[in-house]
Amino acid sequence: MSVTSDTLQVTSGRPGDKSAVHGYKKLRVWQLADQLAHEVYKATRNFPNEEQFGLVSQLRRSAVSVPTNLVEGQARKSRKEFRQFISMSLSSLAEVEYLLEFSYAEQYVADGVYQSLSTLRQETGRLLWRLYESL
Repeated sequence: MSVTSDTLQVTSGRPGDKSAVHGYKKLRVWQLADQLAHEVYKATRNFPNEEQFGLVSQLRRSAVSVPTNLVEGQARKSRKEFRQFISMSLSSLAEVEYLLEFSYAEQYVADGVYQSLSTLRQETGRLLWRLYESL
């Protein structure tokens, strides 16, 4: 795989190519998705205790799923497989969107934090779509 863009900078996808193992770290979309996951973790630290095994757990899992699927997909052997994992990242990102909206409506997330997370989520989604369409 040898696509170069703002979104995808993978130099190889050949099995056994060691550069492919950590190639995901060069992806701007992965960097944003990783940042989003960390920011979601920070934001959910102050949620009510009764939400720890419900909303907090679900929101964190869906947020971490976005960059995780990019990592797994980038390590696959074909563009088709990579696209499938990008699709899963997009689905997880949609879940993050709803759960953030729900958390905001329940006043678990302050306005500024919500706006920041929403902006980061939107940019991540934009780059995910660009990556999906480029493959």
